[in-house]
Amino acid sequence: MVFALVGLVVLALLGAVHRYLWRRFVGDTTAPGSPLRRAGTVAAFVLPLLSAGAMTSGRVGAPFWLQQVLAWPGFLWLACLLYLTLALLVGEVVRPVLLRVLARRDGAIPGAGARAVPEPATAGPAGESGTGTGTPADVPDGNRPRTEELVPSHSAGGSARSEAAGRTATESVTGSVTESATDSVVKPATEPERERETEPAAGPLATSATAPATTLAPGPSRRLFVSRVVGGAAAAAGLATVGYGTYGVLRGPSVRRITVPLAKLPRAAHGFRIAVVSDIHIGPILGRAHTRRIVDTINATSPDLVAVVGDLVDGSVADLGSAAEPLSALRARHGSFFVTGNHEYFSGAGQWVDHVRELGLHPLENARVEIEGFDLAGVNDIAGETEGQGPDFGRALGDRDRGRAAVLLAHQPVVIHDAVEHGVDLQLSGHTHGGQLWPGNLLAELANPTVAGLERYGDTQLFVSRGAGAWGPPVRVGAPSDITVVELASRQA
Repeated sequence: MVFALVGLVVLALLGAVHRYLWRRFVGDTTAPGSPLRRAGTVAAFVLPLLSAGAMTSGRVGAPFWLQQVLAWPGFLWLACLLYLTLALLVGEVVRPVLLRVLARRDGAIPGAGARAVPEPATAGPAGESGTGTGTPADVPDGNRPRTEELVPSHSAGGSARSEAAGRTATESVTGSVTESATDSVVKPATEPERERETEPAAGPLATSATAPATTLAPGPSRRLFVSRVVGGAAAAAGLATVGYGTYGVLRGPSVRRITVPLAKLPRAAHGFRIAVVSDIHIGPILGRAHTRRIVDTINATSPDLVAVVGDLVDGSVADLGSAAEPLSALRARHGSFFVTGNHEYFSGAGQWVDHVRELGLHPLENARVEIEGFDLAGVNDIAGETEGQGPDFGRALGDRDRGRAAVLLAHQPVVIHDAVEHGVDLQLSGHTHGGQLWPGNLLAELANPTVAGLERYGDTQLFVSRGAGAWGPPVRVGAPSDITVVELASRQA
């Protein structure tokens, strides 16, 4: 019940975000019925469907070729969705400022979104001037129409002209003057006439109201311009961020080097180098070429030992076995070791353990081996508990000589407290991806004691790798992929 409720909330949130993006990128910037609006509306429905397909196709056993077809557009859209939304939220701050700047530049009333349009001014009240009847103020009294001949202002021009055709010359003058008053600039009234115009009008149709000096015409072109500028800038920023993050993943991980002193490490093991790689995530997007880049990068560091600390794959051995084959080319003086991550248990952990053993890696399933100068132990990932294959620290570390230094391979950093309890000197982990997509690191910090790097917990040090691949979107922002060479240092050296 709780899971279903959370799912509905997530779906509602995604729907609201897609609606917001459609409004800002399509609704505010395109004309109704235009080809661009139709294309944008179709994309607003198709892209989230592709994302849903990419996330579920592997779980439901869809053919691998279909997973590959859906993965690229579906997962990339998730990254675009994040950064386009963030860019638009920044744009919401810029939008009113830009509108106000343009309004002031154009001389409009701030905040009105309109421009002032001047209208011709006429003199005197409506009952005695051209404002109400179209008769200018400088026409002599003898030539002005009588009060009872005046008509309301909304039909004054048309009525005056229709009556002019059948009346006297005096009324003809009135009609011609009325027409000239509407088509030309009206001259100001003389001083005596202004004095007469201050007296109340005699007729019942006379009015003392005057027309406003200005009217406000809406300015949709300004709002459209701002919408297109803000939308275009947000699209450029969001897509450029995703593009750069994708390039970083496809280029391959960089190499980091850190030195970790261990109190119990003998002098003979001083300078021992462990190449730590995690979260390779071989799958529908990152395949054999990705694995080859990682193997070549590791071999170039000439490590003494290689530690693959989980989340090697996102798929079955049948689909991805060939993509993992370059791992057989790993070279290290003391060999390569592997522990499971949570994604192995989504992909058939038992089959993958057997397959990596065939490729020359040594799986440590709650087991320990003695290396020159220290013990190397490995535990299964906690996701294996659902299959009765979870971590067993007693089996891996219970009967060892605590006078020797111990290095533990464990996929998730959250088991650090068990490591402290069992006297581990150094735990090597992955899982977090360093957050992978900023601000995902803030969420990762809520679920993990350490998101990336080296930290100390009592007498135990914990190192967390950001990983060499990517899960979901093949994009990293603020958390570049890496392979870390951990050099052990003896305090006796």
